[in-house]
Amino acid sequence: MNQRIANWGNYPVVDSNILSFNNPSELRDIVEKESSFIPRGNGRCYGDASLAPTTLLTLDMKKVLSFDKVNGVIDCESGITLDQILKIIVPHGWFLPVSPGTKFITVGGAVASNVHGKNHHVEGPFSNHIVDMDLILGSGEPVTCSPESYADLFGATCGGMGLTGIITRVRFRLKKIETSYIVQKQVKASNLEEILQLFDKYHDYTYSVAWIDCLKKGAQFGRSILILGEHATQKDLGPKTAQDPLYIPGKKGIVFPFNLPSFVLNKFTISAFNFAYYAKNLKKEIDSVVHYEPFFYPLDAILHWNRGYGKKGFVQYQFVVPLDKKEGLVQILNRISQKGMGSFLAVLKKFGEHPSIISFPIEGYTLALDFPVREGLFEFLDELDDIVLKYGGRIYLSKDARMRPDIFWATYPHARQFQEIVKKYNPDFKIRSMQSDRLRITK
Repeated sequence: MNQRIANWGNYPVVDSNILSFNNPSELRDIVEKESSFIPRGNGRCYGDASLAPTTLLTLDMKKVLSFDKVNGVIDCESGITLDQILKIIVPHGWFLPVSPGTKFITVGGAVASNVHGKNHHVEGPFSNHIVDMDLILGSGEPVTCSPESYADLFGATCGGMGLTGIITRVRFRLKKIETSYIVQKQVKASNLEEILQLFDKYHDYTYSVAWIDCLKKGAQFGRSILILGEHATQKDLGPKTAQDPLYIPGKKGIVFPFNLPSFVLNKFTISAFNFAYYAKNLKKEIDSVVHYEPFFYPLDAILHWNRGYGKKGFVQYQFVVPLDKKEGLVQILNRISQKGMGSFLAVLKKFGEHPSIISFPIEGYTLALDFPVREGLFEFLDELDDIVLKYGGRIYLSKDARMRPDIFWATYPHARQFQEIVKKYNPDFKIRSMQSDRLRITK
């Protein structure tokens, strides 16, 4: 079925032949017939990583094959979403080992992006918790890989943006919980130096993330709110919540009904939002107990919130710089402030160490920013790329929609090794995307 599709940033928009399948056998038949394609889950990556002239849609592969409720191991097909998994595992006292900022991604997408969460500095990315997984290679051959078996394929698939094969099944370990609630601490930081000190001070917290005001200048440059969390035990709950400690709310959400006009998003509206967001915390520290939904997935409560950036769409720009190169973070925030190119969503996290072939995280600070597509944006982001390169950082492929190939090859030190593994299991580059061609991985 031919249709126009885009990923979550609504940029770019392309025409694609969408092919669905219900089982690995149907998938192998499609793979053998098609000359090139890219697998796609729920389209929640931001750029062009799962866009191509032919797209293999995995969403019909959504079965849970087994769930070990004693040891906390789930075996599932790749098209199931994290939202669907949470509804199954939370009532039995288990949680996802790692979760990004949305629960509406598929498990296959979580592997292909090797997603990280607020706990990366403690528990690493999603790949750390995978037992094994099945892929269909570009030849149609099925392969089971793990950290011990076909280790090169496993390493290149985790974070490899779907280029090594179509993931059909994933078995991974879960995290034991007593309740579906989070003990949350919020701490206001008056500037960038203080927020970085707070990350160090609260390093032992399992979950940590900061909202940051990327427009403020002077003494309040980089003012932030640090949000910390631990899974609540039953003794942390009040009388009302203790009645149903593993409560999951029913399906609901506010729907963003239409694309906002582009003129709504400007320096003044973003400054007003930042002022209100920072001012809402009247105290320096606030302790509370909240459900996991607003803690992990605050934006999921607003369905189609991406429409807020207008018809032209937006680019999420996420980079990381090493811990000892925080001046790179300072320079980028300075450039954003000087240009007035603010972001409603500016999220700062601290990564732990994670050696890998192609995955994004390195030990350092990562900042994610949303920019509406407008005149001059890509030239501005090229300037930011050069700063990231200068300070030994890199750009997240799952968010990328416009990075130059020279930046990719210069910032991912194992890119050649990754490309060789892709060639080994996808020798004719049958599996390829707009992104992989743009970055000259499959060209």
